[in-house]
Amino acid sequence: MKDKVWTEEDILYVRTLGGFSMTWRGKQIAGGIKGRESQSVYFLQCLIHNREKGVSRNQLEELLFGDRDVSDIHHAMRSILYNTRKKLRQAGLPEVDYIYQKNGIYYWNESIPVKEDAKEFERLYRQVKETGDPDKQLKYLLEACEYYTGEFLPRQAGILWVSQEARRYQGMFFYCVEQAAILLRIQEDWSRMRELGLHAAKVSPFADWEVITMEALVMMEQMNAARKLYDDTVDLYVRELGVRPSKKLQEKMGLQIHRHFAVLDSIQAELSEKKDQEEGGYLCSYPVFQGIYHMVERIMERSGQSVYLMLCTLVDSKGNPMEEGPLLEELSPRMKEAICHSVRHGDAVSRYGKGQYLVLLLNTTRENCSIVQKRINYRFLVGRQRTGIRYYVNSVIYSSDG
Repeated sequence: MKDKVWTEEDILYVRTLGGFSMTWRGKQIAGGIKGRESQSVYFLQCLIHNREKGVSRNQLEELLFGDRDVSDIHHAMRSILYNTRKKLRQAGLPEVDYIYQKNGIYYWNESIPVKEDAKEFERLYRQVKETGDPDKQLKYLLEACEYYTGEFLPRQAGILWVSQEARRYQGMFFYCVEQAAILLRIQEDWSRMRELGLHAAKVSPFADWEVITMEALVMMEQMNAARKLYDDTVDLYVRELGVRPSKKLQEKMGLQIHRHFAVLDSIQAELSEKKDQEEGGYLCSYPVFQGIYHMVERIMERSGQSVYLMLCTLVDSKGNPMEEGPLLEELSPRMKEAICHSVRHGDAVSRYGKGQYLVLLLNTTRENCSIVQKRINYRFLVGRQRTGIRYYVNSVIYSSDG
């Protein structure tokens, strides 16, 4: 085959961050959301990613067959190699020997140029390390962060070589985000810092990147957006992980929210509840509910009020808590409405987990708690509905020990 000048169209584009796909001349030839991950795909993923140093036959056979009982493993390997070459030809790639072997090592034929997002990300990471110019560093850092769109080959996370690479790339991404945030802070470029934080939290969730976005919002004086981000972040951790964010994260985010000097009338107008709020209990996020609970405890010290905390949990026909499924998604909003319209205007309501709500019943009695439960059931249960709500009630007792 004569030498030729390759154009952008003649490059094989490979995505390995946040998913897997191979694209040739604008056409996806492997991977994607619905892509079937065959042994040929596993073979190409490993070979193309390690194309500089190649992959030994033993490594590939271990990857493709593992502990499977294969009578002739070398023959099986040759079959996969044959099928892989055939699929590449059928996809429209030029007729070349795509994969060749030398001294027991398999290599990708570089006559088919490859552009892989993970390698581009790593190239930019190396450039950051090699330059001492802060402006160039920031440029490379932000470009690298754009390339990182998620975990390396997430659908193969259980494969050893993949998990090792995934940890390595994640560590590099964390470094890039942290260093970019430092440089953007020095430049007081809050807009790009906000975008950096949003991107980092999206592609690597539950890694505390919301702090970067929070700082940028505060410095841009977008206090409402900052407070909403704080509440949403705490709610996300409780809802998805069943735990609250680390105390360190909460403190770092909370410290970002500070108020500028303002006229007292304006502050009071901002604090006042809007009159168009629905009747019934006060529905709030868990962090707000927790603050109300703390305040009620303090008020009880001198008022002597009787306060009860009630946990409402959706249960199935056998009385077991409902943890997931379409029925849970359907019944949760109905339970919320039933609770909010069955308690008093001064009672607080908050979602706690999937199919669970907390209710703080103020200045009431144990008997009245039973009445509230009956009102909720009356609004929630329909016909011969077999699902229901289980109630747990505790008295709130003030403790001076905290």
